[in-house]
Order: sequence, then C-alpha cells, then structure tokens
Amino acid sequence: MKSVRIGNGCGFWGDNLDAPIFLAKSGRLDYLTLEYLAELTMSILALQRQRDPKTGFAGDFLDVLQRLTPILHEQPRLKIITNAGGMNPLACAQQARAILDRASLSHLRIGVVSGDDLVPQFTSGLELNHLDNGESLQSQRSRVVSANAYLGAKPIVEALQMGASIVITGRVADASLTVAPAVHELGWDWNDFDKLSAGTVAGHLIECGAQMTGGLWCNWEETSLAEVGYPIAEIHEDGTMHVTKPESTSGVVNLETVSEQLLYEVADPAAYLTPDVIADFTSVKLEFVGRDVVKISQSRGNAPTDRYKVSASYRVGFTASGTLVIPGPRSVAKARAAGEMLLQRLRRIGFEYEASHIECLGAGDCVPGVVSATYDPPEVVLRVAVRDPRRDAVERFTKEFAPLVTSGPPGVTGYTTGRPVVREVFAYWPSLVAKDVVVPEVVIV
Repeated sequence: MKSVRIGNGCGFWGDNLDAPIFLAKSGRLDYLTLEYLAELTMSILALQRQRDPKTGFAGDFLDVLQRLTPILHEQPRLKIITNAGGMNPLACAQQARAILDRASLSHLRIGVVSGDDLVPQFTSGLELNHLDNGESLQSQRSRVVSANAYLGAKPIVEALQMGASIVITGRVADASLTVAPAVHELGWDWNDFDKLSAGTVAGHLIECGAQMTGGLWCNWEETSLAEVGYPIAEIHEDGTMHVTKPESTSGVVNLETVSEQLLYEVADPAAYLTPDVIADFTSVKLEFVGRDVVKISQSRGNAPTDRYKVSASYRVGFTASGTLVIPGPRSVAKARAAGEMLLQRLRRIGFEYEASHIECLGAGDCVPGVVSATYDPPEVVLRVAVRDPRRDAVERFTKEFAPLVTSGPPGVTGYTTGRPVVREVFAYWPSLVAKDVVVPEVVIV
C-alpha cells in the first residue's frame, strides 16, 4: 500500500535547533515539516516587519536550512514544508533561495504561500467580530498589529504540484502542514473527509514536536528526555497510519503519549475544526503494535465550514516583571510584604497601575488553589509584574527592585541581573472570516 512518511522537527519558534537535523538524517523521511507559529508570534513578526520590510519571518529557519543543505544533497527526494514565513513568506523564501544557490542546490524550487494577511482588507473596512462578545475589531483600528487567516492545505498542495521541494507559508492551520503532503502523495480527494480527518489527526499529533514522544508525558520519569526523538507519521493510502520516532533516540511513543497529544488544545474532540475538515477524534482507534509504534485507524470527518479562523492582535500598553530571591525564616510572608512595599512606594509618587500582580514562586502561586506550601519554604522567588498604557510608569516600576536590597526585609538577594525589561503588550482577538474573502496566493522562487 502506498504511504508517505512525514516527520516534524519543530513545534514552535524557539524549539531545539538540532532536532530537524537529526530527524532528517535518521528518520527516513519523505517530508520534513517545521512548525514555528503561534498567536503571539505573528504580532512579534508584524512589528519586526514594520521596522524592517526584509524581516517578519522566523529567522531560525534559515539557520536550520543552511545545516540541512548537505542532507538535501544526500536525500534529493526529501521535501520541506514550513510556516516559517510568518508575516513575510516571500522575504523568507528569497533568503532561503540564496542559501540553496550557494549550496549548489539551485535546482530545488521554493513554493511561497501567502494571502493570509488580512490587514490590508481590514484597513479597507473588513469587519472582524470577536468570537466571544461580537465586538468589531474596527473599534481598535488604530492599535491593530496583525490579522491573519488560518489557511488550509490546498495552496500547499498547489505549490507541490508546481514542483516545489520546499514550501514556505505564512499562517496556515498547523495540521495542514501534514495534510498537504498526504493529499499530494496519496491522491486523496478533497471531499474524502475521512481521509482528510486522518491527515489532520497525523498533523495534530506531530505538530508540537516532542510532546508526542515523551515531552510533558505524565509518566516522564520512566524514560529519558535528554536525547528525545521527534515524531514521525507514516500515513497510508487508506487513511490508517503509524506514528513513531527515530530509532536510537530517547523518549517514548505509546498509548499514553499519543492520547495526551491527541487531546492537546482541543475544545470538542468530536468536532476539531480546521480549514480542511471537521475531524472527529472520538472515532479514532489507537493500537500499540510494537516498541515506540502506535497504529491509528478509523478516523472520521465531516465537511469543513465556509469560514477561516482569524488571529488578530492589537496594542494594549506596556508590561514589566522582576524577581528577587527571599530567604527564610518566614520567606513567604517576607516576600509578600516586600512586593507590597514596592507597589506602595510607587503609589506614593503617583503611579497606580492598570494591573499589578505579586506572586511567590515556591509557595504554590503558579497554580493557586491547587498546590500550596504546607511548610515554611527555605526560600521563595518574589515576582512582581505590572501592566499599564503609560510606558514611563512601567519604566519607573523597573527601578524599584534594587532598593529593596537595603530598604526591605533582611536577606533580599538575586538582584544582580539588572533592571527588568519593559515590553509592549499585545491582546489577542479571535475571529472568523468568510473563505471567499480570502485569496491564497502561490508563487515559485
């Protein structure tokens, strides 16, 4: 039976830089996918592009591609699909083109998928209503940073049909990076929703990298994660698949790791909405068939909706957070008192913040109400954060940590890393847009 073997070497921008290289070398892949984007990432990339029109993409990809060039010589049939293009896929592709040309790989074609950026249409009056309250994003028009539709697999398939060996996209649905090569290689029909659901299951399982191969596993102590292998999905023509990882790597693939990842970031397991299909994860059958191999079958799906998800962001001010180490005795009480002192001193000089937060790391504040310290910890980390529309107010906050060393409770330390950094804050705006409003574009460079 015909099959395609797809491995994902990156789960987010900042993931292990060596993982794609090792996976390409040892995974016996037909396709290597690299998933870089998250909602916050798009707004960061949009700001980069505003400062320099030649940027706005995940630059780590170019470093990875440079290291992959010897492998592309050794494995001429290996193809790469990535959403590293972010807010500027064409600029990313142009730099990737230069890397390939210098490596004597000028015969490899690069497909560029764009059309997801809705800011030009938004500034022309496109309504993007908030999914929770129905408010129009036009109410925040002057502060909007980014607005991107989650495209599906079709334009990626188009690029592959045009002969692309590397496809660089902007914002597409994560699972669509895997659905596309399955459709292209296995000849699936766009109306065969059970098979598209199978491709979506595969894409969802491998999209977060090592999360399927032991990362975040509830029984993580049963394996080593030091040299964790990244995930591979071997998808068969009939919609069944086997998921695994490269041999000689650490980590584990079993029913627990696969089940945990299958339900990761899922609202309704019976209706996982993507641009390509509505996948029913409750229909899926998992079978452990050998060491680090799980078979997946019986995927069911339904026709997708007529709308794309949209991720938009807008500016809401500035933030900063700082930390100090507070030792015992009575470390928790001392830390909370020190945090209150800091904010009180700022109030005295006229700075009341839109939002502020004091927490004691080591006393259960990471998960309040779930875990709490039943003893007096020998030390805790005091963390204080503020958010406000006024940058100068936040700047002033960053200067109040060091004085606590001599004007706070005894023993305050951990102040040698410098003042906290002031950062701009973006708010997330989820919305939907009719598919006929969005026009995906595919070019070859």
